[in-house]
Amino acid sequence: MPEHFQPRDAKKFAAALRCFDEENSRDPNLESSQPRESLYAQRLGDWVLRLCPNASEELRLAAGCQHICRWQIPRDSYPMTRAGYLKWREDLKKFHAQKAGEILREAGYDEDVIRRVQELNLKKNFPNDPEGRVLEDALCLVFLEFQFADLAAKTPEDKMIVVLQKSWGKMTAAAHAEALKLNYSPREKDLLRLALNS
Repeated sequence: MPEHFQPRDAKKFAAALRCFDEENSRDPNLESSQPRESLYAQRLGDWVLRLCPNASEELRLAAGCQHICRWQIPRDSYPMTRAGYLKWREDLKKFHAQKAGEILREAGYDEDVIRRVQELNLKKNFPNDPEGRVLEDALCLVFLEFQFADLAAKTPEDKMIVVLQKSWGKMTAAAHAEALKLNYSPREKDLLRLALNS
């Protein structure tokens, strides 16, 4: 973490992040030989700090638990329909927020901090919450940097264009600038161009 950042209670903050990582490290799904959700939390936290070096303690905590234990509720446990997908996403947000609250409570955080982290987990008041916007920007940038290629390889072009347009529409101008600096394959560049010029 940047040296100028001082959590209100360093031991409490470290304990919460350690517990988040311990939970995420149990993910049986591997990416680059690492538990996928542990790697995801690291990438998300890195993007949050690149976008907002002075991020609050609550925002840093929210980044650490945004997808906590996601593998416990697999997509195929819901109907493979649009409605099933939306229900899965909504239930996941609630699950992550509940799990985060349990861990933060155990680490000794008060209810005000827990409520704030959960608001960020649940994307409440988006897009009017500035910290919520930072978190959403970071989520979209993790997608574009690390997940775009795999999804594009198995998704029809027209659907992929819609996915990109939706992601782009949620991002701020600062995140757009960062997204345009990323390295893309020729096909990914074409998809982005089509999405942004449609």
